[in-house]
Amino acid sequence: MKMSRDFDNDDRELGVDAQVGEALKNFRSNVQAWGEAEYGCPRPARTVRAMSWRVATGWALSCVVAAGSVSGAVYQRHHQRELQKIAAEQAARQQKLEAARHASTDDEDLLAKVDSDVSREVPSAMEPLAQLMSDSETE
Repeated sequence: MKMSRDFDNDDRELGVDAQVGEALKNFRSNVQAWGEAEYGCPRPARTVRAMSWRVATGWALSCVVAAGSVSGAVYQRHHQRELQKIAAEQAARQQKLEAARHASTDDEDLLAKVDSDVSREVPSAMEPLAQLMSDSETE
């Protein structure tokens, strides 16, 4: 009796194996059929309209980047010129202040010399004679 059970299990296993084999065959043929259908099917080509919009967008963005670069360079150059102009104005203002300060110093020196000349009793050329006279008066 044991032997008949072993045969029954073997038959069942063979039946299951046959069913699994058949299912795998069907699955394989279905996958191959699906692949052939997809491969043979025409792929949707990009339309001219979509392609033209993509190209136009690319060109537009390129133009924006180029214009931004050029305007940045122009602004930088303008900014540098303005800084140079401000520096030149400050240098000129500083030179005027120095000239005015120097002129006032020269005027003060001249006034001091005039004051010393006016404050003398005798001119500097006559000073030796004035000293002789003052020496003779004291004696």
